[in-house]
Amino acid sequence: MTSPSEISAAVERLSTAQNTRVPCAAVRDLIGTDDLDAAYEVQQGLVQARIGGGARVVGRKIGATSEAVQNQLGVDQPDFGYLLDDMDVSHDAPISMRTLVQPRVEAEVAFILARDIAPASEDDITIAYVRGAVRSALPALEIVDSRIENWNITFTDTVADNASSGLFVVGDDAKSLDEIEPRDVVMELRINGEVRSSGTGAACLGDPLEALRWLAVQAFRYGDPLRAGHLILSGALGPFVPFAAGDRVEASISGFDTLSVEFGE
Repeated sequence: MTSPSEISAAVERLSTAQNTRVPCAAVRDLIGTDDLDAAYEVQQGLVQARIGGGARVVGRKIGATSEAVQNQLGVDQPDFGYLLDDMDVSHDAPISMRTLVQPRVEAEVAFILARDIAPASEDDITIAYVRGAVRSALPALEIVDSRIENWNITFTDTVADNASSGLFVVGDDAKSLDEIEPRDVVMELRINGEVRSSGTGAACLGDPLEALRWLAVQAFRYGDPLRAGHLILSGALGPFVPFAAGDRVEASISGFDTLSVEFGE
């Protein structure tokens, strides 16, 4: 059982790394590698501290949904984290890297929810149920990041670190689910014109809507349901890749307009 003092120490270690942009040691020495509840407690500590500083929750992200990313991270299951308004750089040009430590970028399908996903029973959370809760789908880039030195993480490390979240970009080309089928999309991610990652909607737990269903179940179990208006990043469609200041990143996801961003210092 992880003690409250160990939870607090892990929160402090990760917070200091975020604030100083100096990577820290992994937190598994404090919370272990199997105590998932402790890892999510650390995550909550980090999120609540940012809310206390004025940030606002605008949605959730699902991490490690594709086999390619699981292999990159050395994990074997998905996780989730929180999206805060100060992580949204959709309209920044160029995007500043001042808050990032060891960033990578991945392309994915995002969803905006039209209504709460808060059923009476977990058994009600089906693909059809969550599909009916989606207002629109959009192309997205997630700038994942790790406060832990050299991305030397286990599953509990990445969960504690808000699912290795950094920043996110969402395009303006919203589509209804009558216009696009998320599992059928094809993705290419280019950096300075060179294809660096590719994949499909089916790479994301078989269907980005299945990833959303999985997240809705977890949110229900933790007593913090998904809400109307929330943005959901459903997970990478292919491997994440490193980038640097000055790079131009473009994500082409079939059915959507190409999403292009530039990174500054």
